[in-house]
Amino acid sequence: MISSVFIRRPILATVMSLMITLGGLLAMKNLPVAQYPELLPVTIQVMATYIGASPEVISNTVAAPIEQQVNGVEGMLYMNSTSASDGTYTLQVYFDSDRDADMCSVNVTNRIQAALPMLPEEVRRTGVLVFKRSASILLMISLFSPDGTVNNIDVANYGAINVIDDLKRVEGVGDAVLFDMKDYTMRIWLKPDVMTSLGVTSDDIALAIQDQNAQFAAGRIGQEPLSEPVETVYMVQTKGRLSTVEEFENIILRANPDGSILRLKDVARVELGAYLYDFQAVDTGRDAVALAVFLSPGANALNTATLVKEHMARISQNFPEGISYTIPYDTTTFVRISIEEVVKTLIEAMVLVFLVVFLFLQDLRATIIPMAAVPVSIIGTFAGMYAFGFSINTLTLFGMVLAIGIVVDDAIVVLENVDRIMEQEKLQPHAATEKAMREVTGPVIAIVLVLCSVFVPVAFLGGLAGAMYRQFAVTIAVSVAISGFVALTLTPALCALMLKTDLHPMGGFFAKFNAWFKRRTNNYTNVVAWMISHRKIAALLMVIIFGLTGLFFKITPTSLVPDEDQGDVMTAIMLPDGASLNRVEEVSAKLDKFLKEQEIVDNYMLLSGYDMLAGAIKSNSASAFIMLKPWDERTEEGQSSFDFVNTMYGFAATVPEAIILNFNPPPIIGMSNTGGFELYLQNRGDGDSQELAHVASLLTAEANKHPHLAGVTSTFSANVPQLYVDLDREQAKMLGIPITSVFTSMQAIYGSQYINDFNLYGRTYKVITQAESEYRARAEDFSNLYLRSNRGDMIPLVSIARIVPTEGPDLVTRFNIFNAAHIVGGPSEGYSSGQALDAMEEVADKVLTGEYSDYEIAWTGSAYQERVTGGSSSQMLLLGLLMVFLILAAQYERWTLPIAVICAVPFAAFGAGGFTLL
Repeated sequence: MISSVFIRRPILATVMSLMITLGGLLAMKNLPVAQYPELLPVTIQVMATYIGASPEVISNTVAAPIEQQVNGVEGMLYMNSTSASDGTYTLQVYFDSDRDADMCSVNVTNRIQAALPMLPEEVRRTGVLVFKRSASILLMISLFSPDGTVNNIDVANYGAINVIDDLKRVEGVGDAVLFDMKDYTMRIWLKPDVMTSLGVTSDDIALAIQDQNAQFAAGRIGQEPLSEPVETVYMVQTKGRLSTVEEFENIILRANPDGSILRLKDVARVELGAYLYDFQAVDTGRDAVALAVFLSPGANALNTATLVKEHMARISQNFPEGISYTIPYDTTTFVRISIEEVVKTLIEAMVLVFLVVFLFLQDLRATIIPMAAVPVSIIGTFAGMYAFGFSINTLTLFGMVLAIGIVVDDAIVVLENVDRIMEQEKLQPHAATEKAMREVTGPVIAIVLVLCSVFVPVAFLGGLAGAMYRQFAVTIAVSVAISGFVALTLTPALCALMLKTDLHPMGGFFAKFNAWFKRRTNNYTNVVAWMISHRKIAALLMVIIFGLTGLFFKITPTSLVPDEDQGDVMTAIMLPDGASLNRVEEVSAKLDKFLKEQEIVDNYMLLSGYDMLAGAIKSNSASAFIMLKPWDERTEEGQSSFDFVNTMYGFAATVPEAIILNFNPPPIIGMSNTGGFELYLQNRGDGDSQELAHVASLLTAEANKHPHLAGVTSTFSANVPQLYVDLDREQAKMLGIPITSVFTSMQAIYGSQYINDFNLYGRTYKVITQAESEYRARAEDFSNLYLRSNRGDMIPLVSIARIVPTEGPDLVTRFNIFNAAHIVGGPSEGYSSGQALDAMEEVADKVLTGEYSDYEIAWTGSAYQERVTGGSSSQMLLLGLLMVFLILAAQYERWTLPIAVICAVPFAAFGAGGFTLL
């Protein structure tokens, strides 16, 4: 018998337990800390730019060829993309969470290489970028000038040069970007009326810039081979790319016969400006530059956030005068608080277990023996977690909380048997322990095997459910295995050393408790005896319990993860289609004023021109990330984040010119952009954008009528005011005007035409032409554009084209190749996410029929994972029951006896289900 060795050698037993504890302490120090295990799907992001192109053009010429190649890449779950009016294209490709992020990135890059020849030349010139990063923001950093001495463009570029690249090198950071996109750009602000009077076109300007702003390789003098030897080799240098405003101003457009020279500054204003002007950030009432940090797939959020903060504190010491920073949005604050609360619960559980054990054993020496097993088992479990590559998270810590009550059982079994033998057979502690261990060694091993048989199978489940439950289950299994080892080694050694034969019963409270407990025990025994003699009634009660348990499982609301007060709120603002950024900033100013007056608001970041729902720059949208004060400062009723969402909706009612949606963050950071659910309405037929928008409107209107749903809205609209240029191509050709010249001129005047690059501060920036604002503010300004024919005549655009007002989308989204409308929403108060998903599918089945049967919905984010993992819990329960049955059958060599044990499970499930419904 293994225990005999340790009974005779208590120091050996103690040393082994101390080594387990020491290993756990060392592992605890090195384990990463997170809110949840690694649950997020691996995300690969693809980005491209087609300056001046409309969203539909980008969708057809950039999105379509790239997504046709990427579709079906190994391990892909789904993909979605946005083509925005600012010329940007963004594709998110999601993979199984157990995939290697580097290999996923390589596979996507290889697929994109096949699509490159099909992309427009301007897109190939700017490049197609591939990133590994989480879809949601980890931290938001605000750069600003406290005294206003540094303008936002200079602040943004200081951040791009001195902050962004440093942050990208921090371990765990997937990407760091500036929302503002105010990179230095050589802006050539054209004056079309002056150009027309001088006979200059935008093509002339583009050619002149390309000719004179270029890098030249002039060679070397004296380079071999030579006909005769030379003593010196000279590197030939010449003026290459231009770098200053003055140099660009002096670009020669034309040398006239009279000796005069027409320069760029004669027809345009040259400025070192910003790449985009469609965005403005406000950090708690002051203008700022918003910098977002994204997590790398598989990285630890807490550790990465800590490293970023340390790095910012270090490099901020070198910030020039007039620039400072804050971190107004931090998604890891809730994670830290959650971990602290679970650790507190773990300590409280240990204290309660000690008190309960002491209450029943009523002897301090006897209480210490089983309690010694708790720290060894719990701390030693950290070593097991380290070996399995786990993290310290809420699930593993909750597993430890549950394990405290389990691990003490093995030691109590040993202790109670030793105490019984000492009392009944009057043996000394050493002899009593020897005899007790011969009786209980088998049962202790059986207990460990049965408990492990329940939890270990969970480790083999795949998908999100497996990732969620694996660490929880294996943590408990490891602690149970260690507790079994302790029960066979340290516990009997302590029993032989510490127990005394001359124990005196305790009086007072304990005597009254013992009497009360004895009466309750007798009552229980009588009830059991009555049940045994009335088996039919007992069987009927069992059937009733089984039926109620099944009913509880059926009616209990389902959810992937419960929503919690995470200390922050997200707000999306949408103005009517086509609204300008000025109108958005007016609404943002109202929200800014409102937030300043809210006592529970700590700080916030307001982004005008950014649509958080679509993840794109949109002139008629704004977003706010609002951090509330710490939880210990929000203890009064009505101060939770859920209550503040309702407060925000009260504010929204006072702003009729905008739709304002408010969300709690997603329960699993990075799984979705917002709380609630997200889905895409896919157009699998030949319907156009207007029909897709119409069907999305029907679907959201019907969804908002459902009592289980709230705040269902779509970010897709096809009613954005647009102007269609109906070019008479025959007339253009007759007048000798090249068709390509018409559209490149329109891009240069009304859009942003990318010409080439220039160098500044050791970096490469773009040269872009565009008309001055007064020439492109209204539809009538099309009359300012003149085109030169092959004969040298200046022909107005309006003479060969008809300008037709029309409507269309300013953002085109696609999901798994098909054009789609992005829809977000959430459950009504009192309903779960599972009920909301069921309701949304019910609404879709009702609306998407008949003429709209070519449309269907597809879940994404946390809603997708919730649907995929549906039924996994039941599978795990059945698998656990099967393993328990098999272990017990093997132990008792009987097939029927384990059934009696299995029949106790529904009673436990009945209690759990009833409590959940309460």
